[in-house]
Amino acid sequence: MAVSPKVSTTQQLELDLTIVTEVEADGVGMGVLSNGAPYLTGRGLARLCGVDHSTIIKITNDWQEVPIKKRISIIKKSIRDMDGDDGSAFLPVQRGGTIYHAFPENVCMAVLEYYALDSGTANDHAKKAYRTLARKGFVDFVYEQVGLSRGASVRDFSTRQFMDRVGTVHGSVPDGYFCVFKEIADLFAALIARDVKIDSSFIPDISVGKAWSKYWRDENLDSVHGMRGKFLHQYPEYYPQSAAGPQEAFCYPEEALGEFHRWMREVYRKANLSTYLQGKVKSGSLPASNATQIIDAYKTPKSIGRT
Repeated sequence: MAVSPKVSTTQQLELDLTIVTEVEADGVGMGVLSNGAPYLTGRGLARLCGVDHSTIIKITNDWQEVPIKKRISIIKKSIRDMDGDDGSAFLPVQRGGTIYHAFPENVCMAVLEYYALDSGTANDHAKKAYRTLARKGFVDFVYEQVGLSRGASVRDFSTRQFMDRVGTVHGSVPDGYFCVFKEIADLFAALIARDVKIDSSFIPDISVGKAWSKYWRDENLDSVHGMRGKFLHQYPEYYPQSAAGPQEAFCYPEEALGEFHRWMREVYRKANLSTYLQGKVKSGSLPASNATQIIDAYKTPKSIGRT
């Protein structure tokens, strides 16, 4: 199911948007939202235009001022000439408990055009960037930088978010221990394969981790496999959960891997997974049909007979 990046600002403001992925290339912060729309960060737009970040903040603050200021008037006219919506300078996205400003294509191109051609001040940096984006196109430029194809699907977005999370965990678990997130990669694969949106609102490893931790305590597994440890776990910067910074999470002795896998098969899949998915259905973050498909697909396979 392809996600079109051609969505108007008005429509975007009506959506509960999340960030699919965000990168910084040559000092320009950019990313893709959950509706497929590419964007620049405020600092990224400032960098592209060759101006200070405070200038972009001033433009944002002046956007709705009456009477309209000359600079804003020129930028808004450029947006309308591109058949864009000039109602807002940015798209509001929840990030780290605050409203994050994601600047969409029409605004970015109009502001860049102003500093390249209309500001009355020589700005070779903006001119070079404007030529680059005029040749390549804003959508293709951003999608290429974040490593997604223009016709990216929900599955592509979910895969990218999972891989971004893998990157934040890689190398953080001490030798001789395992963490829950890495050990349930097959669960993520089952979810992604059925076009379940994996983002900051859907983190199954938290459910598994809490249930496994309780089982570990209840069964006094420290005395069986050795003491569990802790490592610093963090989320990608564009996840709201990242606002708290790296957090301590449990890791477990490798000797317990067999028991963990048996617990996943015999306990979590049978008793906990359905409850977790039902909660997501009730919250509206997962269609009921997807929940049924996941449960069916993730059932314990029948034992292979020995000969």
